[in-house]
Amino acid sequence: MPSSIPTSFDEQLANAKRSAVHLEMRDTYYSNPRFEAWQNGERVNWDDRASWWRPFHQDIADAVARGVVVRRARVVSEPVSDYIRWEHYQTRANVEAGEQVRWLPRRRTADLLMPGRDFWIFDDRALVELNAAAFESIWERAVPHDQYEIR
Repeated sequence: MPSSIPTSFDEQLANAKRSAVHLEMRDTYYSNPRFEAWQNGERVNWDDRASWWRPFHQDIADAVARGVVVRRARVVSEPVSDYIRWEHYQTRANVEAGEQVRWLPRRRTADLLMPGRDFWIFDDRALVELNAAAFESIWERAVPHDQYEIR
């Protein structure tokens, strides 16, 4: 009997009914061509949506259009790494897709329960309820993207 449990990120997002939350806690991830181009001085032409809009952004926009609230919280060390500077710059694409994004300086997390790794939670279906509680604590304290200034 085939499983009805979505296994890929795309399937989980497509099946989300109410919410999708993403917690990111690393100061660097992996290098990629867009990050490297930004390091070399290239900037996004925000007026040319076709140049930066990706299938991921469309998936997020589709979910938001269905009524799914998509939130991303990023816990960052300050001063921020070059990678985080780039993420902050390119987060405009996430916001344009309909994500709500907040940033929390790591120095403000000492009294919060922090999970050991990044995660996504769809419709409050978490393997460990503590991850959901941790995200909510971080989200409440975090600064909205349009108010967070890079230090």
